[in-house]
Amino acid sequence: MTKVLFEHRGKKGVDTFAGWEAVGGFQALKRALKMKPEEVIEEVKASGLRGRGGAGFPTGVKWGFVPKNTGKPIYLCINADESEPGTCKDRVLMEELPFMCLEGALIAAYAIGAKLAFWYIRGEFDLSERVIRKAVETLREKGVIGKNVFGSGWDVDLVVHRGAGAYICGEETGLISSVEGDKGQPKIKPPFPAVEGAFRCPTIVNNVESLAAVPWILNKGGATYAALGTEKSKGTKLFSVSGAVAKPGVYEVEMGYPMRDLIMNECGGPQAGKTLKAIIPGGSSVPVLPAETALGMNLDYESVQAAGSLLGSGGVIVIDESQSMPELLAILGRFYAHESCGQCTPCREGTGWGSRLLNRIDDGGGKSEDMVTLERIARFMTGTTICFLASSMAMPIQSFFKHFRHEFEALLPATTEARGD
Repeated sequence: MTKVLFEHRGKKGVDTFAGWEAVGGFQALKRALKMKPEEVIEEVKASGLRGRGGAGFPTGVKWGFVPKNTGKPIYLCINADESEPGTCKDRVLMEELPFMCLEGALIAAYAIGAKLAFWYIRGEFDLSERVIRKAVETLREKGVIGKNVFGSGWDVDLVVHRGAGAYICGEETGLISSVEGDKGQPKIKPPFPAVEGAFRCPTIVNNVESLAAVPWILNKGGATYAALGTEKSKGTKLFSVSGAVAKPGVYEVEMGYPMRDLIMNECGGPQAGKTLKAIIPGGSSVPVLPAETALGMNLDYESVQAAGSLLGSGGVIVIDESQSMPELLAILGRFYAHESCGQCTPCREGTGWGSRLLNRIDDGGGKSEDMVTLERIARFMTGTTICFLASSMAMPIQSFFKHFRHEFEALLPATTEARGD
């Protein structure tokens, strides 16, 4: 199976400047600097690369949204916040292949006309931050960051900005607010960041995994990348697999790879003596699926959606029969209630109210009407807020109830007829 992101993973010294050069590092950047910026964008468009942060929007198309000749500086923000529970792919990329990630970011900055990039990294990622910061300093010493990069006449600088552990700063406008020095709260769109982002200037926000694929695309060609995966989901994808599997970890497979093969082959199947009950395919904010449903689908955006969930960030959470679904949902509820920025009433009140009810059910003190109330809360939270956080709690509630309702009802007193609004 073709490896794009993990092609050089595990090779001795690949996390160093010399080691990355030894495997062909910075050839893609040098190639890009000999091209016109719009030619780089067209090559990435041709690859079909879609954003790997969760939304799946075409990367090259996004770069093309930056307006020309505004007289304002253009910024690139690298989203290394990776705060979605169940996801740890970007951390692996930064710690094991830092120069590949940085090379991709520099190519992106050149393509969109940016001379300053912000590497926004999750506050809890202490090792990742130290690795990236050291790599940035090395690139500055080597002249890869600074004035007249590789004699191209292009100047660029990169600032490592450490977050303070807020989940909401993984959302692009929340990230931008934090970079600007404000409270990390999402902003209403439009205007979209590509038109008016950081400091009211054109800004592109890309996920680490998205940018890490760019050097391979420039070296091998957009058409070569597009030949991998499926018709609509091109290339490869990293999946962070955790939970009841024999070999949890981060795996790279082509888009369209069967979930069953990922779990049974790459991950070694269920843990000894465990029977799989459910799988969350894209991080904790997407709908949960019964194990057999999930194992029967392929890992691409369209197939996962057809099965009733979302590919999201590729955080595969595997749940076995010994685990309580009410307990797991209560844990998720507490997380989202804690992480709500409080800006939107449906989210601020809904996550807190929903979490209290989920805790009450899990503790055995629930009321027969609690599930009806939770379903109503979930409906009112969906699509009524500035960002996706409210829906990130609503979708788990709805899907846990849809597929595992009996586990919740077993914790409630004998149900009486209850009517929802």
